[in-house]
Amino acid sequence: MFTQYKLPFAYDALEPVIDALTMETHHSKHHATYTKTLNELAEKAGVADTPIETLLSSLDSIQDTALRNGIRNNGGGFYNHNLYFSVLSPKGAREPSGDLAKKINEAFGSFDSFREQISKLAVTQFGSGWAWLSVASDGSLVLSQSANQDNPFSLKSGTKPIFCIDVWEHAYYLKFKNLRADYVKELFKVVDWDEVAKNYELSR
Repeated sequence: MFTQYKLPFAYDALEPVIDALTMETHHSKHHATYTKTLNELAEKAGVADTPIETLLSSLDSIQDTALRNGIRNNGGGFYNHNLYFSVLSPKGAREPSGDLAKKINEAFGSFDSFREQISKLAVTQFGSGWAWLSVASDGSLVLSQSANQDNPFSLKSGTKPIFCIDVWEHAYYLKFKNLRADYVKELFKVVDWDEVAKNYELSR
């Protein structure tokens, strides 16, 4: 059974960056629905005990087209939101340090350059989707973007995500309206880079 990530803070804790209504709707409605639907579909497909990363990486093994597409969409929504919510915090490191900081500097020149590059991917993603920071098999850091609820696993990129930016309109529209770039810029004020660093260590 797949378990929805439980927020360790109140829905209003990220204000003024993310308002309480957006957080409550995003987490208790959208994310909860993805989780519930994924569990229902995974049970029907006989894959309820498969780790989500493995499941999304092997969607071709699900023969039923409707089940495969449903698990791709809802499984992606489940995984993506678990990661997204887990790296947000009203407190925490606002810039990376240690090994992660060194890797970011090596890959992108500086944290500011990294932030600029991933923000561009988030802002220019056409329609709904995501921007990703992932770790490749050789340990290098790579950036990517994906549409809808796809992610590096379902796209078979061979990388492991450690940070993401949600650019579905439900993530920001109540506060920022059509100004996606403003949302992306503000989001970095509530990212906890210590949590991203933990993901980086687990990916190695």
